[in-house]
Amino acid sequence: MRVRLAGIIPMEDGFAFMHRVGVKNHPIGDYYTFPGGGQEGNETLEEGTIREIKEEFGIDVEIVEKLYEMENGEINKKEYFFLCKYIGGKFGTGQGPEFSGNPKYAHRGKYIPEIIKREDVEKITLVPYEIRDKFIEDVKNGRF
Repeated sequence: MRVRLAGIIPMEDGFAFMHRVGVKNHPIGDYYTFPGGGQEGNETLEEGTIREIKEEFGIDVEIVEKLYEMENGEINKKEYFFLCKYIGGKFGTGQGPEFSGNPKYAHRGKYIPEIIKREDVEKITLVPYEIRDKFIEDVKNGRF
């Protein structure tokens, strides 16, 4: 089973997301997603989440708690979503492979780190939808 790890990061007056633009053959077009990626080697879920956020956003975080998880048996994938606390680093300085300019990533479009204001989160196309709905409900209820 493939494992994807993702962080939910309150920053400034909102949350940090990855804006995916120009993804070839994607059914919904441009969208936002929680930063993260695949677990590697023997790292824990938490270690992998911290590594992925550093790669994608260039920032250091600490894990606060696991918030959500979901499984998709059709594609043999399990996803974990962790609430993270921003510790330091300059947002938007990620050095992950998606920023390398390598042509093998061209079909994936652009990865644009953005902070979306708390009151605007409902207005963006955020995936996965199942987690989006739980997240928005938690934002409305003041969990973060």
